[in-house]
Amino acid sequence: MSPLRKMSVGILVFFCFLNVHAQQQKLVFCTQWLPQAQFAGYYVAKDKGFYKQAGLDVEIIHPSATVNAVAFLKAGKADIISLFLTTGINHRQKGLDLVNIAQVSQHSAIMFVSLKKNGINELSKFNGKKIGIWLSGFDEVPKALVNKNQLGIEWVPIQSTVNLFMRGGIDIMTVMYYNEYDQVYLSGVNRDEINTFFMSDYGFDVPEDGLYVLRETSSSKKEALKAFVQATLRGWEYAALNKEYTINLVIRLMNEAQVPATRAHQKWMLDKILEMQDIKGKGVRPTELNPEDFRKAMDIMQNHYNAEFNFGYNDFFQPALSLKPR
Repeated sequence: MSPLRKMSVGILVFFCFLNVHAQQQKLVFCTQWLPQAQFAGYYVAKDKGFYKQAGLDVEIIHPSATVNAVAFLKAGKADIISLFLTTGINHRQKGLDLVNIAQVSQHSAIMFVSLKKNGINELSKFNGKKIGIWLSGFDEVPKALVNKNQLGIEWVPIQSTVNLFMRGGIDIMTVMYYNEYDQVYLSGVNRDEINTFFMSDYGFDVPEDGLYVLRETSSSKKEALKAFVQATLRGWEYAALNKEYTINLVIRLMNEAQVPATRAHQKWMLDKILEMQDIKGKGVRPTELNPEDFRKAMDIMQNHYNAEFNFGYNDFFQPALSLKPR
């Protein structure tokens, strides 16, 4: 090939490269918490180039101790955020016009834990006790369970550590099965020494992590959102089949963000998060919000928070992926 021909081909490749990147749609995704395996599928989709292959330039950001994901969405600093279903409904009821475009989680991982040595082995024994609850929110379902059973307890706001529980400052702690429950175990308490009270065992199996956008975004960036959800599903599938790579990636991102990380805990988290996404027996497709689960979440907000709603399932759930009739 002549030098001139080589130069022409090189220029053509260069401009094709610029054109591909110029056509990529920029999206900013904000998780609902700090870097951890709870969000592994998104990290994998970005790291393996699945978003780029889908024509997207995705930036993943995380909230801080003072600025949550919803604040980023309101300020226009995020296009997509992750929220619990009840939290999304709560913000919608308060006037934020957001919609759910994909229900990633299909089950609840929230639970209460107590130490067996303290004899709190049934809900009736919660009366008069102190229960730790997160300062960061995500408290609608635990409080609804307590209210439904008319338990006289004291709520104690806590950070995302198990220290107060381990030191006996609270009798019961609200935990995520994939997170703080395992932290208690890793702090030196055997699993057979812990009483567990899963929300799902008391009729509160309400799905948690879902993807939310402003209604305007769901219309103006429809194709980009569809591509984002499809690429994200690829990320989760890859994470499930390549756990060692995934944990290495998560640990690296946590270290970069200066978030404490242990391999054993992140492996536990990834395994349990994948379990929460299982659609078996749910009668739904991946990313679909079950109408019955939506009704459960609405009942929680109405019955236990006296909230009034002017929206229904079809207005709230606007799936980015086309979901054909089952």
